[in-house]
Amino acid sequence: MTNLDKPKLLLPAHRHVDENARAILAVMTLEEKIGQLYQISGEIPHIEEGLRQALQLGHLSSVINETSVSTINEMQRIAVEESRLGIPLLIGRDVIHGFKTIFPIPLGQAATWSPDIIEQGARVAATEAAKCGINWTFAPMIDITRDPRWGRIAESLGEDPFLCSVLGSAMINGFQTNDLHNNTAIASCAKHFAGYGYTESGRDYSYANISENELRNVVLPPFHAAVKAGVASFMSSFSDLNGVPASANEWLMQDVLRQEWQFSGLVVSDWASISDLSVHGLTENDKESGIQALQAGIDIEMVSQCYRNHIPELLDEKRISIEQVNVLVSNVLRTKLRLGLFDHAYTDPDQFPKLVNQYNRDQALLAATKSCVLLKNEHQILPLSRYRLKNIAVLGPLADDPYEQLGTWIFDGNENDSVTCLRAIKEKVSETTQVNFVKALNTSRSMSTEHFAEALKAVENADAVIMVLGEESILSGEAHCRANIDLPGAQVELVKAIKTLDKPSVMVIMAGRPLTLENVVDDVDAILYAWHPGTMGGSAIANLIFGDAVPSGKLPVTFPRKVGQIPLYYAQRNSGRPVNEYNFVAQQDIPIRAKQTSLGMANNHLDTHYSPLYAFGYGLSYARFVYQNLVVHSPSISTKQNLKLSVNVSNVSHTTAEEVVQVYIRDLYGSITRPIKELKAFKRVLIKAESNIDVDFEISASSLGFYGRDNKFVIESGRFHLWVGGDSNASLFAQFEII
Repeated sequence: MTNLDKPKLLLPAHRHVDENARAILAVMTLEEKIGQLYQISGEIPHIEEGLRQALQLGHLSSVINETSVSTINEMQRIAVEESRLGIPLLIGRDVIHGFKTIFPIPLGQAATWSPDIIEQGARVAATEAAKCGINWTFAPMIDITRDPRWGRIAESLGEDPFLCSVLGSAMINGFQTNDLHNNTAIASCAKHFAGYGYTESGRDYSYANISENELRNVVLPPFHAAVKAGVASFMSSFSDLNGVPASANEWLMQDVLRQEWQFSGLVVSDWASISDLSVHGLTENDKESGIQALQAGIDIEMVSQCYRNHIPELLDEKRISIEQVNVLVSNVLRTKLRLGLFDHAYTDPDQFPKLVNQYNRDQALLAATKSCVLLKNEHQILPLSRYRLKNIAVLGPLADDPYEQLGTWIFDGNENDSVTCLRAIKEKVSETTQVNFVKALNTSRSMSTEHFAEALKAVENADAVIMVLGEESILSGEAHCRANIDLPGAQVELVKAIKTLDKPSVMVIMAGRPLTLENVVDDVDAILYAWHPGTMGGSAIANLIFGDAVPSGKLPVTFPRKVGQIPLYYAQRNSGRPVNEYNFVAQQDIPIRAKQTSLGMANNHLDTHYSPLYAFGYGLSYARFVYQNLVVHSPSISTKQNLKLSVNVSNVSHTTAEEVVQVYIRDLYGSITRPIKELKAFKRVLIKAESNIDVDFEISASSLGFYGRDNKFVIESGRFHLWVGGDSNASLFAQFEII
C-alpha cells in the first residue's frame, strides 16, 4: 500500500501529541506537507471550486476571516471527510477586545490593572468566537511601546514589561483556559515577535533599531511570559529588526524562541510579511523570501504564497531539506492536536450561550468601568448629583456615536448593541432634569465651527456641561499613526469656547492612545479618560459621572505634555546629568543675548517642563487614600530569597473604593545602568470607607535580576531603593539590599 492509498488515520486518544504528530507526518505527501504551511483569507459567500479542491487534496492548513459557522463547518467537513488524511483546519480571526460583545481596547483594559478582568474579557470573547467556529485568535498583542503616535498602541498593554507580562498572560488564560480541548477555548497568539512597538517615529511597518540588551530587558519579557503561560502560537512582526525583518530573523525565532525558551507551538507570519521581505530589500524575490523565512522557522505563511510556490524547487536544488519542512509541519500538527480538532472539528452553536447576552454585557460594563481613568477633578466636581441638576448640556461628536466608541479592530461588533453616553446619561438623571445635546462637530476631525453657537446656547442655561471628545476609532489602530496627538479637528477651540461661559465642565475623552492635553487641561474642571470603551462604554461613563461607580483605573502608559517629549516613559535611565527642580532651566528664564552656556547642564527640553502631564500608574478616585507604615520584613536578602514587604493603606473618605497599590524599585548601581524606577508588583484592593488594610507583597530576588553587559541574565548584589504608592511618583520609601 502506497502513501497515496493510505486510509484516514485513527489517532489513539491516549497517545502523546508528539507521537500522533509523527504518525501523521510519516504518511504525508510533500504536497500535503506544504498545504499545512499555507493559510488563506476567507470572507467568502460560498466555497468556490478552487477552495473545495484544495481542501479535498489536503493542500490548506488554515482559513482566516471567515465567521459563518455553516461555511466553517462545511469547510471542516470537506477537510476531515473528503481529504485523504482528514486533517482539520485552523480557523483564525482577530478577536482582539471582544467578538460580538466589545470590551475596551486592550490599552483601556490595561488601565484596569486587573488580571482577573482581562482574563474574563478574553473568556467571553473566546466563547462567542467559538460559537461561530473560530478556534484561533491573533491576540494578545504584547508589544512594548513608548510612542503614543503609533496607531497600534491601542492594541497594546502599555509601556511596562512587567505589567504587560502579567496582563498578557491573563489574556492567554482567558482565551485558552487550562484545557484547549474545551469547546469554548481558542488558541491564542502572542504578537508581534518582536520589536514592532519600537518602530521609528511611531510609524507602522517601519524599522526598529533595538540593542540586544534593550530587547532582553524590555521588549522580550512579555513574550517569554507568554511561553510560560502556555500560549499556543506566535506571530512574527512586520518590522525590520536591526536590519533583519522578523519573519527572516533566525536569532529571534530559532535561538531565542525555540532553543532558549523551548517553545513548541506554531509560528505564523503576519499578513504577507514573508513576501514583504523583498520589499524591505532583504531578498531578491519571493523564492528567496521563502527560503529565509523557512530557515528562520516561520511555520504558517499568512496569505502570501512563497512556500506554496517555491518549496518543491528549493528541495530539488537542495537549498533546503525535507527535514526542515517536517519541523514546520510538525509544529502545525501538534497545535491542531492540542486543540482537539481531530476529535471535534465541527461546531454546534446551540451548545453555546447566546451572543451579547446579559452576562457578557455585565462583564463588558465592569471592564469599561474599571478602565476609565480620572485625570482631573478640580474642587471635587465629580460625581455630579443627578437630583440637583435641572439642566445638563451634553456636547461632542462622540457623545452619541455607537460605532466610534467600539474602537479599532472590531470586525464583528455591532454598533446597535452599544449604549452611548447620551443614552446612558438620559437614563441616569431624574425625570425633571433636562438634557440638551448638541453634537457641535460632525466628527472628531471636523474643523468647522458652524455649530458652536448652538452649543454655547445649550450651555448658557446648563447647570453643568459634559463634553465627550477624543478620536474616532479609525484614527488609531494599524496604519493609523499620528504625528500630532492633540485633540483633532476644532475640539480644542470648542473647549475654549465653552470655557468662556464659566460653567462646571466635565471632559470625557474616548481615544485609542494618550493624547497631549496640555492645551485644554486648564479649561475644564474634570477629565475622565475612557479610551474606546466598547459596547457598554456609555453606561460605565454615566455610572462614574453620577457616582454609581468610583473611578479606579490607572494609566498603563505615560501621558506627555507635548509630542516633542516622546519617547517619554517612567522607567528611563538617570543619565549623567539628570534634571530636577533645582537645575531645570526653561527658555523663558534665559536672558536675551545671554552668553553661550550649558545653563543648568541637565537633560531637559527648554520649551516644556521635564515631567509628563500624567505619570504612569496615575489615576484619581472619589476616595482619598493614605499610605503609611511601609515595612520591609527582610531588608537584606540573598539571590535565592524573596523580598517581603507590607504597607498600610487607609481610605480617609466616606466612599468605599478600590485602589491599585504599586511597588517600584531602583537598582542603584550595576554592571549596566538601570532604570530610575521599575514596577515589580501591584495589587488592586477594595478598601471600605474610613478604614484601612495591610497589603502584603512578596517579590522574588530573580525578578530583580536583569540582562547584563554580556546579555546573560544575572542577579547582582547591591543596594536598592523601594517605593510604594498609587502611581509611579510614589513617595513612601524604603531601602533593601541583595547580599
